[in-house]
This record gives sequence, C-alpha cells and structure tokens, in this order.
Amino acid sequence: MSERDRPDAPQAREASRPGAPSRRAMLAAGTAALAGVLLAPGIRLIEIATAQGARPAGEPASSKVRWGMLIDTTRCSTDCNECVKACNTENGLSGGTLPTDSQWIRKVEIRHKDTGRTTSAPVMCQHCAQPPCVDVCPTGASFKRADGIVLVDRHTCIGCRYCVMACPYKARSFVHEPLSMQKPEVPRGKGCVEGCTMCVHRVDRGQQPACADACPEHAILFGDLNDPDSAISKRIREIATTRIREDLRLDTGVRYHGI
Repeated sequence: MSERDRPDAPQAREASRPGAPSRRAMLAAGTAALAGVLLAPGIRLIEIATAQGARPAGEPASSKVRWGMLIDTTRCSTDCNECVKACNTENGLSGGTLPTDSQWIRKVEIRHKDTGRTTSAPVMCQHCAQPPCVDVCPTGASFKRADGIVLVDRHTCIGCRYCVMACPYKARSFVHEPLSMQKPEVPRGKGCVEGCTMCVHRVDRGQQPACADACPEHAILFGDLNDPDSAISKRIREIATTRIREDLRLDTGVRYHGI
C-alpha cells in the first residue's frame, strides 16, 4: 500500500480534523500572502502582475491607462492581410467585403497628393479621445471607457446608425442579418452597430489585440500611451507619427508612421 493510500497519510489526517482548512484553501491563502510581499520598498508582487496589463476581475477600467496603437506603414506590405484575417477569426466575422458585411479592420491604399507615393495601411476604429460617434448617439450605446477604448453597448443600441454617419473613418458596421456561431467573448446582434473593440476581451487579460499579434512584420505596436516608459510611448518619441484626419483634433488613440 502506498503512502497516499494509507488511512493515516498526511492528507487523510488533515481532512479528518474538524475545522481544518483544506490544502486548496491553505494554498490560496499562501498565494494571497505572497502577493502582498514587498519585493522592494513600495512595490508588491500583485502590483507587478497588474503592471503587465491584466485587469483584475471586477475592477473598472482606469483613466491612468490609455490604450493605443502605433502602425508603422513602412513595414506594412500591400499584399499582406494577416491583421484583417486575425480580426475576423478572433471576433467571429465572416470576412466578406460587401457593403452589408461587417469589417472591423480593412487595408487601404493612401496616395500622397504631391509625390504620388502610395502606402498600404490598416484602418479601424481610431478610438478617439473625443469620439463623434459618442456625441451623436441618442441612447448612450456608443461610449468610451476610462482607458480610451470606444465600444458599443448592444443592449441599448437601437440601430439608428447616427454613429455610422458621424465617424470620419468609416469604421462602424451595421449588422443586417441574423448571426450564428458567435464567440462568447464577442457578443454581436442583428440590428446593432459594431466596430473594432481593440480586442478589449484580450486587453483585459493582459494580451495584445489579435491584429498586433498576427502581424508578421510587427508593424502594429500596442500599449499604454499614458506610460512614458511603455514601448509605444518610447517609439512615438523616436519617430515621426501622425493621425488620420488630424485636422479634426479628435486625439485618436491610433497613430501612424510613414503616411
């Protein structure tokens, strides 16, 4: 008989004591205690985990963070659509390009009016600090989270499409047909407006948006624009960047290099 099978094994004795905490409870308590350990003056382990980007369940988004993207068009190939494919797969989109198909991200060609030089760039919701879609929504279904991500509440969207008309980036789509085989983390619905969510379900887990993960040339850099030490903030300080329709002064969360 093995030590584990013996009735007087440590596990059995522990479980037999009235009121004794289970091994699982003890491990949980130990983890919680470890999370509070000071690694250095003023720095706790739990704060290190949070700093990586994952947002604890139930904790609201914070304005201390502003999520954004930097798209380097000098690395973006005209014939590459991996970011579009990844977005469609992650969010359960059909991938169709008809006017009635939802497109949360699309590749466009930008031609310089003076030089004639063309550039390929992915365009999606620009996650404006001053989003026109939010301004015109009569029900408040279009809203901006404290961390800068612009979303649509499908429970209050009435499908009026005012936001579609207000968006200068043509980044909103209307769902015309009934949907099936939806992704549990990306609820969609007929009669609602939708657009790029910056893969908010991934961001809240501390991951990157699917398009950034999928780009083979690493042309999409995602991060916290409010953090001067983040990779995206450092890169913006190093290279020239611009925003699409910067003249509108919407303070978009998506920056571009090379256009």
